[in-house]
Amino acid sequence: MLGALIVVFALIAVTAVSLPPTPLAGRSAGPDSSAGSSPEFATQAAAPVLARQPTGPGYVDMIDSTWASETARRTGIPRLPLLAYAGAVVRSREVYPDCGIGWNTLAGIGLVESDHGRHDGSVVGDDFRVRPEIFGVVLDGGETENIADSDGGAIDGITDFDRAVGPMQLIPQTWKSWPSDGNGDGIPDPQNIADSAIAAANHMCRAAGEMETPDGWRTGVAAYNSATTYGQAVATVAQRYADAG
Repeated sequence: MLGALIVVFALIAVTAVSLPPTPLAGRSAGPDSSAGSSPEFATQAAAPVLARQPTGPGYVDMIDSTWASETARRTGIPRLPLLAYAGAVVRSREVYPDCGIGWNTLAGIGLVESDHGRHDGSVVGDDFRVRPEIFGVVLDGGETENIADSDGGAIDGITDFDRAVGPMQLIPQTWKSWPSDGNGDGIPDPQNIADSAIAAANHMCRAAGEMETPDGWRTGVAAYNSATTYGQAVATVAQRYADAG
């Protein structure tokens, strides 16, 4: 995944948590035993406010517009990615009602992995798709995990190894387990942040069972990336989002 080595512990601003200029890196080759004073758990934010009348067929259309605008303003999360994270929470609670994953955890991962879909100049469009498409480093066992090709290049565009794809940096195996449609266009797409946020939520909820306790949260995030520094980075940002939101 892109964000394994990103450092966010020195972030100061609460209302606009931003990605520092450290280069984004690849999926961790294994657990990182380094320890420090950084948090290893984030409180799960309250459920997003739902619209009285959905504005369209997608889960993103179920989120109250005022809630989205105000939460985006307070947290600094761009509005479209925030709608994607919130919509993913709605969907995940249908699939895993006891999981309790919060939009702030998904936002923490979205920031660390791709700066909410803005990595290397990409932009989240009104259709929730990122352009240009985002791909992680090739997982060839160098300084990353060694993951042999599992999709024939259909998802990640290469046929020798796998690599993570999209704004949530899902490996092809994970996407194949959770092809999702968050914006109601009928096209599951890992480069669509509304779709990939649902897949990310379901992946973590399946691993953790529930994410409202420290042990459960760590288990869920470790299923995404097992490096201690990664979990700490996500926890730091996710807690700031919860506090601001």
